[in-house]
Amino acid sequence: MIEVYIDGASAGNPGPSGAGIFIKGNGITEKYSIPLGNMSNHEAEYHAFIKALEICLEKGIQDSVLSFRTDSQLVNQAVEKEFVKNKLYTPLLEHSLHLSKQIPLFFMKWIPSAENKVADELARQAIRKNLPRGNEIQ
Repeated sequence: MIEVYIDGASAGNPGPSGAGIFIKGNGITEKYSIPLGNMSNHEAEYHAFIKALEICLEKGIQDSVLSFRTDSQLVNQAVEKEFVKNKLYTPLLEHSLHLSKQIPLFFMKWIPSAENKVADELARQAIRKNLPRGNEIQ
């Protein structure tokens, strides 16, 4: 099984945002810190999930059991129910569901933030890549 930890973060809501992705298992250990531009925290969470799905599909690891882990209850519940209340997120959910259905053994699990520290730090690094010098985040 391969575990894919994802996190999206935003410095402001909306503000400079980033995605953190940590993939481990079956001899794989990869970390991604991806700047996302300006968006809300919830949008960043969805984009982190989409980027992680794209990476897994591009690398051809979709034939393994893929267990995605997120501390975003919003994304986890939306994927589980295949529904969002806020129509702003509908295109993001639809795109992520389209990608996830290409993975035969796909699972999504909510985890507490304390268990998602690596992906969180990667997302914060991505935000720092977006910011002008002197405007660091904590």
